[in-house]
Amino acid sequence: MTAMEPPMYTLPPDDPEDILVKARTLSEALPYMRKYSGKTFVVKYGGHAMGDPELAAQFARDVVLLKRVGINPIVVHGGGPQIGRLLERMKIQSTFIDGLRVTDAETIDIVEMVLSGKINKEIVTWVNDAGGTAIGLSGKDGDMVRARKLTRTAKDPDSNIEKVLDLGFVGEPYAVDPHILSTLAKSDIIPVIAPIGIGDNGETFNINADTFAGAIASAVGAARLYMLTDVSGVLDGKGNRLTDLTAEEVRGLIADGTISGGMIPKVETCLDAVGKGVEASVILNGKVPHSILLEIYTPQGAGTLIRAGA
Repeated sequence: MTAMEPPMYTLPPDDPEDILVKARTLSEALPYMRKYSGKTFVVKYGGHAMGDPELAAQFARDVVLLKRVGINPIVVHGGGPQIGRLLERMKIQSTFIDGLRVTDAETIDIVEMVLSGKINKEIVTWVNDAGGTAIGLSGKDGDMVRARKLTRTAKDPDSNIEKVLDLGFVGEPYAVDPHILSTLAKSDIIPVIAPIGIGDNGETFNINADTFAGAIASAVGAARLYMLTDVSGVLDGKGNRLTDLTAEEVRGLIADGTISGGMIPKVETCLDAVGKGVEASVILNGKVPHSILLEIYTPQGAGTLIRAGA
């Protein structure tokens, strides 16, 4: 070879097979990239899924990738375990009703501080470090999420009379103004939202993150609502993941006891979202590396997809 001849190209010596696998994966993903370009995905990022720094960094990179390929991701995060740890350190006792933390005037200040402050800004930093441009919000910003006091009832075992249980400043969203999110969708900014709402009298309400994410997804007409949790999805009686369910099938699985416990409120949020125009909701394991990308860009998916009908 003379000095004027270009060098011969060869595959890197480390792992050529790995390069071929990556190329094949990208080739399989291309049709899905085209399909979802311009769509909005709402991702509920749960408190337990946030526990591993490496997974958190991978999650941030995946969200940035979605934005780069033309999808509009909106991240809604929880933070129950982090709130609980701070309350313990401050020696403030927590009680729960139906899985909801009773939130008095003292506790709501701590909840807002943890959710809108520490956790929200951590996720914003992860996304920015991954090459994206994130902005931290709560439902109070721009009057985005209006909420009212959530109530629960219980029957007295002796008198059989129903009584109203006071959850304090726990709220449920009743109106979502998507203006800020619609504006951000036209930019390169990724919104990261804490599940805090505002009442008609200026009260601050702590809102269940699943419920909050479902309300956001419905308001923006999302193509997907992704619910990241610590299980692989809805399981059948043998422990196998069910990959694709209609709303009618989900209701049947609740009725026969296949779906039970803490999974019920999650699938009910999914059902509510698809009933209000979200194309599909997906429950998947946020502790699996790149679970969102696997769900979106592979034929077999990675979770349980729930849609309105066949």
